[in-house]
Amino acid sequence: MLAYQLIERKRDGGRIAPGEWRDLITSYLRDGVTDAQMSALLMAIFFRGLDRDETVALTEAMLRSGASLDLSHLKVPRLDKHSTGGVGDKVSLVLAPLMASLGVAVPMMSGRGLGHTGGTLDKLESIRGFRTRLTLAETRAQVERIGCALIGQSDEIAPADRRLYALRDSTATVESIPLIAASIMSKKLAEGLTGLVLDIKRGSGAFLPTVERGLELAQVMVSLGHQHGVPVVALLTAMDRPLGRACGNALELEEAILALHGEGPPDLMRVTYALGAEMMVLGGVAPTRDAARRAMEVAISSGRAAERFRQVIEAQGGDPAVVEDPSRLPQGAECELFVAPRDGFVATVDPRRVGVGVIELGGGRSRPGDPIDHSVGFVIPVRPGDLVRKGEPMASIMARDAAGVEAGRRALRDAIVIADEAEYPLPLISHRVTLEGVMPYEGNEQVLEMAAQR
Repeated sequence: MLAYQLIERKRDGGRIAPGEWRDLITSYLRDGVTDAQMSALLMAIFFRGLDRDETVALTEAMLRSGASLDLSHLKVPRLDKHSTGGVGDKVSLVLAPLMASLGVAVPMMSGRGLGHTGGTLDKLESIRGFRTRLTLAETRAQVERIGCALIGQSDEIAPADRRLYALRDSTATVESIPLIAASIMSKKLAEGLTGLVLDIKRGSGAFLPTVERGLELAQVMVSLGHQHGVPVVALLTAMDRPLGRACGNALELEEAILALHGEGPPDLMRVTYALGAEMMVLGGVAPTRDAARRAMEVAISSGRAAERFRQVIEAQGGDPAVVEDPSRLPQGAECELFVAPRDGFVATVDPRRVGVGVIELGGGRSRPGDPIDHSVGFVIPVRPGDLVRKGEPMASIMARDAAGVEAGRRALRDAIVIADEAEYPLPLISHRVTLEGVMPYEGNEQVLEMAAQR
């Protein structure tokens, strides 16, 4: 009866009290509330929203639904980063071992693909044997030993969120600010962090395309962190085009490995360094963001960051040789170039269509539990504003068969638009959000941005 009353009340614009959230989540985990009822409540929340106190209460109920990772005995800062999801976003794969190589403990908990966006766990599982499901005890021991673990959400941590996450994906209720905030923060607060950095995506390929909605989400999550004693910094970054060149699980992992060897695309490295600098300053590892960037560049050029990734892969049962030989990753059976149909400028590279295209190739899931082909995807080196000539290669399609190649062609024909002129893309990093407020990010002038991407 409780679920019916809460659905009805939220449907009509009412509030749900903290005690009711606790009872609801407890009952749901004991199957006293059905998935159908919870789906109805999620849809009511999607349309009616939650106020700040309700969001806090939901986050707390989800956090307390499971155990937490206790790393308080470590003498180093415990930091993590989270992205709200994008296409080609492999920053976590670079950033986690990079930070660990610089004396930061990184218990990074990630997710699978959601909607049109890729998932860090799916990318990691491109590595033969890699285990993403570690117990809290295994995670704690690994972080103690090598400073980093790259894990999925276990049954121990925020189990309520684990179930709600799947429901949101299948009921078109992903794009709700309170639900996004509660989902992310319940997991991150369970990691026992001393600081958190957020990458909030904006633009056509983001779940929250407008800058206003992105800033609202950032401020909610910064506030949630503060209320639990965890300082949070958020950066707003562009997702009106894919990040980097590779889109697809093994392809993105290969690009991340190249980045750890100092060969990453400029846009990927800029976002990685920006987020890493915030983490290092937040944790007291570097006095300034400039100093942090210099330290990160040294960690990459010296090979320390790549070596730390090799250690993480070996610790989690994967093939560490991929760090030196990415050709050991799954390879598409078919590869075909996609060429420009005419002379002109690249007006758009639509990340949403690219992401859906990866799913159509078999590299993502249409339903929870679907198997995925880690080998398929796209490599798209062109960027909005680039001048191309008819017949010039703009992308590569990696597919498992001829039908996949044709599906890839259709996706890229929709995604890459050639026109007589092109507008500037969004600045790669536009805003910085802290407890003190919202500020424009330094050095995001669009002219410099366009030059950096050439």
